Order: sequence, then structure tokens, then C-alpha cells
Amino acid sequence: MADIETIIKELADPIVDELGIDYMGVVLSGGKDNRLVRVVVDAKGGVGVEALRRLSKGLSLQLDAEDLIAGKYHLEISSPGLDWPLTTVKDFARYENEWLRITFEDGRRAIEGDNLGLDDAGNLLVTTKGGIEEIILSETSRVIRTVNWDKISGKAKRGKSNAKKKK
Repeated sequence: MADIETIIKELADPIVDELGIDYMGVVLSGGKDNRLVRVVVDAKGGVGVEALRRLSKGLSLQLDAEDLIAGKYHLEISSPGLDWPLTTVKDFARYENEWLRITFEDGRRAIEGDNLGLDDAGNLLVTTKGGIEEIILSETSRVIRTVNWDKISGKAKRGKSNAKKKK
């Protein structure tokens, strides 16, 4: 028999396809008498409240009909948040032009930059301060979205001209 995560995905797939959103995963937590079933979905540009409501209602009805989860459970439909790892071609396409933090298996220094998407070989292209870098995904331990603090603070625009001048 398939595991519970696989069954939840199979139940959710037709609904998310109809809504034009992407199923990203499920996180199960809590004890056996009170489970939290968190289904994570997203779409380029975000997911509207109506789509979340329809997915919640449809999936809840199916979970109850299947009697898949013993005891009480709480179904939560949510977006992935910044710390959700990007792992699929769809993930990199969905978050193209967003700021990423890339950490490496071999412990070398993490880098940050704008996601330019995947090239034909499946390598990640990122714009960093040093130019465009090609990242071999098999060498990474984690790729997540993050906040470009320089851009938010305006440092990227001001550059070094704001450095304190010696008197």
C-alpha cells in the first residue's frame, strides 16, 4: 500500500490541476490522535484565497471519504514560504528572477543571486555580484528563496558612493 503522503498527493492532484496551481508537498505532524496535515501549494505570482478555499474543501471531503487519517486531524493549505527548498524544474521556473541562497554539499561558501532559471543541461544560472554563475545542482545541498537585503535597503543602488568620507 502507498504511504499517506503519496495518497494525499494523488487526491490533491486533480484539484490543483483544475485550479492551475502546483502541488509542492505535504508535511504531517502531531500525534496519532490529533494530526496536522499541511498541504503546500504555489503558483507563479502566488495563489489566490479562492483557490486555497476550493482546494481545502475538496481535499477535506476526499480525506474524510477515504478515512485516511485515524483520529482527529486539521487540514492546512499553505504556500511554501521562503525556506521551502527548490528541487524541481517547475520550482526554478516558478521562482525565476527571485533572489536565491545556494549552499553546497562540499561546505564551500554559500552564494546568493537572482535566479535566471535552468540551462539546457539542467544547471542553475544565477546573477551574482561577480556576473552570471552556472551552478551544478548535484553539488548543492539546499537552494531556497531569500530576501535581497541590499536591494531592500537601497545599498545596491547607492553602491560605494555612500561610504564615509575621510575628513
